[in-house]
Amino acid sequence: MSPELVGALGFVALLFLILVLRFPIAFALLFVGVTGYAYLTGPDIALAKLGTDVFGTAKGYSLSVIPMFVLMGLFLGTTGVGKDLFRAFNAWFGHIRGGLAVATVGACSAFAAVCGSSIASAATMATVAVPPMLAHKYREDYAAGTVASASTLGILIPPSTVMVIYGVITQEPIGKLLIAEIIPGLIAAGLLGLVAWSWAKLNPAVAPEAYRSTWQEKLAVTKLVWPIPAIFLLMFGGIYGGVFTPTEAGAMGAFLSLLYFLFTRRMNWRSFIEAFRETVKVVAMLMLVIVGGVIFGHFMSISHLPLLIKEALAGVSPTLLLLLVFIIYFAAGFVMDEMAILIIFTNLFYPLLTGAGYSGIWFGVVSILFALLAFLTPPVGIISLVTAAITKMRSETVFKGTTPYWLALIGATILIMVFPELATFLPDLMR
Repeated sequence: MSPELVGALGFVALLFLILVLRFPIAFALLFVGVTGYAYLTGPDIALAKLGTDVFGTAKGYSLSVIPMFVLMGLFLGTTGVGKDLFRAFNAWFGHIRGGLAVATVGACSAFAAVCGSSIASAATMATVAVPPMLAHKYREDYAAGTVASASTLGILIPPSTVMVIYGVITQEPIGKLLIAEIIPGLIAAGLLGLVAWSWAKLNPAVAPEAYRSTWQEKLAVTKLVWPIPAIFLLMFGGIYGGVFTPTEAGAMGAFLSLLYFLFTRRMNWRSFIEAFRETVKVVAMLMLVIVGGVIFGHFMSISHLPLLIKEALAGVSPTLLLLLVFIIYFAAGFVMDEMAILIIFTNLFYPLLTGAGYSGIWFGVVSILFALLAFLTPPVGIISLVTAAITKMRSETVFKGTTPYWLALIGATILIMVFPELATFLPDLMR
């Protein structure tokens, strides 16, 4: 068989393992990558490559940012900062029609700025935001759909562990990738908030008006959450100004989160140890996925499949090519989770699009935006399922509630596609 055919069969086998046999993505990537590499080069060379790839990837300095971001998110999650953020945004926006939903979007956006995980955002905000919305007679699908949709911002607004993984796979500078997410993240958050408000405005039955907070109440709850924007600005201001590397910024964020943990007196020894234990579990899982993605990427490279696809699409305009990639990502979202989509298709499409003249940093942001719908769409929309499990609602109810928010996520994606400067402007100004 030709190398290109082996690559195509390997790609199909990977999809079969993930979609049909429900293999964990890390092991599916490792199995297909090593097997395909062995077929093309020989078992001895493949095993040697496996050893060097595992060690070479794991010792990479850029990966040390991941445990820092994860630990920071777990520290702040343990302090109950998600509840404080919701109370603060609710004090400012809760009185308008659909205000609790708008406050949820704001709280999810702020929590994403110090969390880096959409699943953690959903787990936190589903507990914090859905009960008050239901208590104020918000309709179930509206309440749960808002939480699930806004929680996707966890991987779009930096710090994002998924973007770090993209950077490791593509060798794009991680600091610039994280900074590139800021403006698109704010745009997506704004559009999600607009959809939440518009839905309630057009259909008042989903969300009655709520209590208007006094200025004293607004200021009192705002004082509780000022460390969150302070930590975010210190971290990413340092990266942007060249003062910190991403790893140093992550360490700074984790340390400041620990201080917040201590000064709020919400820490005990058990929660402190549990934060470290969960960090080890999450980082170990992510490392397996990253190593699997790197090995699968090397298999794709020696199979020349991406080159074959590039040559086959040589006559296609860059705009049409990008539209085709968008359709593939969108369709994949109905049957695959966002991590599988990102790793599998990045290895396939990154060389294609950068070869067509697109920025690799910009494509990183667009890839994340493409993948957000995978969090929500049935049957494997993991964020929708997490929200349903925590709120004890039917998954169909949550899936229904997220549907109007697709407009916001698709709208944000189109804006970044049409105006790439929205993603590249800040990174281009970095030192």
